[in-house]
Amino acid sequence: MSEKRDGVVLTAEQKRRQRSRNLAIAWALAALCVLFFVVTIAKLGPGVMNRPL
Repeated sequence: MSEKRDGVVLTAEQKRRQRSRNLAIAWALAALCVLFFVVTIAKLGPGVMNRPL
C-alpha cells in the first residue's frame, strides 16, 4: 500500500527563498506584537501599577 505522492518539489533556491519569507513574516508579526504591547502600556499610563489594595 505504498503509493507515491506527486507533489510540488522545491529546489534548494526555492526552499531558501521560502524560508527567508517565513522569517520576514515572523519578524513582522513579532514587531507588531511588541508595538501593540507598547501602545497598550502607554495608553494605560504609569498609574496602572499604583492600584489600591
